Amino acid sequence: MTTIDAAAEFDRQTHNLFKREYPAMAGLTPEHFQSLVAPLRDLAATTGNLTCEPDTGRLPFVLVVTRQVVPIEQMMPRTTLRRKAGFVDHSFEPGSLERFVAITETELPDQPVYLLVDSERGEEFCGAIPRDAMDTITARGRTLLTIEEGIAVITQFPEILVKNKCFSLGGSRSGDRRVPALWISQNAPKLGWCWERNPHTWLGMASAGDRRAAA
Repeated sequence: MTTIDAAAEFDRQTHNLFKREYPAMAGLTPEHFQSLVAPLRDLAATTGNLTCEPDTGRLPFVLVVTRQVVPIEQMMPRTTLRRKAGFVDHSFEPGSLERFVAITETELPDQPVYLLVDSERGEEFCGAIPRDAMDTITARGRTLLTIEEGIAVITQFPEILVKNKCFSLGGSRSGDRRVPALWISQNAPKLGWCWERNPHTWLGMASAGDRRAAA
């Protein structure tokens, strides 16, 4: 467990996005991109829980950039694990990623960037049926992570993605039985999917306590 300074952590995450060329991928000037994220800095300081536990998969907040700013296909290769770039699995047929949208229950902020608060990778659900895990998380009053949120988590905290403790992203669905997930393949982060009724011993179900956006 590490105690963090919220402002310093927010600045680190912002710098990391610049380092990974998010402004250029968004087609924005550095100044314009900075103006999008800057209003969230003070909000990050109000998250309350300022302990960071990446080894257990729990994080106080993560800066999320939506697909309206940077497409998922461009975000994923900017993730890395031990210097190996992430990728989207070929099992996503052309055009299918666009159909994996946030479920209504996520109540996403109507903002291009926002904070994901009190997230966890949900390793307690490794080996559980994904559909059952999603129902349990919802009953706890927590919210399932979307694809963009999962990518944001491993972009800022790649150490979260650990062999046998990877995670599904039940907050994004396409109207069928597929549940997107992030795991390690070829020693790199991979965005793939699994069936909602098929348990995997190495896949949990990620969730968060809240989402916050600037007014």
